[in-house]
Amino acid sequence: MAGKFRFTFGPWNIHEGADPFGPMARELIDFNKKLGMYKKLGFDGVQFHDDDAVPNMNDLSNKQINKEAKAVKSKLDDHGLVAEFVAPRLWEDPRTIDGGYTNNDPKFREYAIERSKRAIDIANVLDTKLIVLWLAREGTYIREAKDSNVAVDRIVKAMNAMLEHDKDIRIAVEPKPNEPMDHTYIPTIGHAIALGHLTIDHTRVGGLIESAHAILAGLDPSDEMGYALAHNKLWGVHLNDQNGPKFDQDKSFGSVDLRRAFNQVRILDKHDYGNNGEWVGLDVKAMRTQKIDVSTKHLSNSREIFLKLLEISRCLDESKMQAMVSERDYEELDLYIMKSLLA
Repeated sequence: MAGKFRFTFGPWNIHEGADPFGPMARELIDFNKKLGMYKKLGFDGVQFHDDDAVPNMNDLSNKQINKEAKAVKSKLDDHGLVAEFVAPRLWEDPRTIDGGYTNNDPKFREYAIERSKRAIDIANVLDTKLIVLWLAREGTYIREAKDSNVAVDRIVKAMNAMLEHDKDIRIAVEPKPNEPMDHTYIPTIGHAIALGHLTIDHTRVGGLIESAHAILAGLDPSDEMGYALAHNKLWGVHLNDQNGPKFDQDKSFGSVDLRRAFNQVRILDKHDYGNNGEWVGLDVKAMRTQKIDVSTKHLSNSREIFLKLLEISRCLDESKMQAMVSERDYEELDLYIMKSLLA
């Protein structure tokens, strides 16, 4: 057990509680005030979309984008924080209603690629070389709308353009099977890793696994993590929880299935996650009912649960467990794990 764990979250994880069925339930919190909360909650890194760092970037010149990004870097330094990654936000622009890289309109595909290059420029200013791709609208509502073979080629073309734009960046693909699209083209970590082998430099393409996304695909998050770890391609995690295969809930880590959360912590720790600089990212949302003065408990609670499960895992008698495995007495092993969690 030799994992090293540092924690991050994104500014969107301190949010106002709006959802598709209702307006904001809490007041807006200024970005700089959010940065001041990180260390108090036990977090050292910040996840960024490109326009978290540089709002309204589509209306700015490259010089202006650089200036705004430098101002954010200065704020991070003031708070003793670092940027974990930058992700191009391609799903909220009118031009990407039908996807970014896989859009049927070549003008809009070109927009998506150029926007991604600007995200890389922002990442350089923020001193991170990790770019996360959540391929939110790279899919279809009906199969006949796009050719899936062509769509994969288009995603690869976009990734190649990014890899060529900066020879030092690494791209972590964050797979998800659905939502906002009915079906997406890169639904699992296996798809993401295979996608990397179609690019000009597969050594710079890996993955980021979100617990809820794996659950939505009907998979166990710890198995997905183990698969990526076996390929040395697990470059980030977004831990949360999910109450069934419905919409992406981003519930606090471990709040639905504690044993499922335990196995995610255990697989990361057993295989030295974090020793190469990887972070434990949390992508969790406060319950809509939370008042503003307690609207960050989902973050501190998730981190606390992670560390408690880590403690439990490291206190297990590995020789006793191995004896149970050797005897194929999985019922006894099952009880041993359950009693350890109950303790």
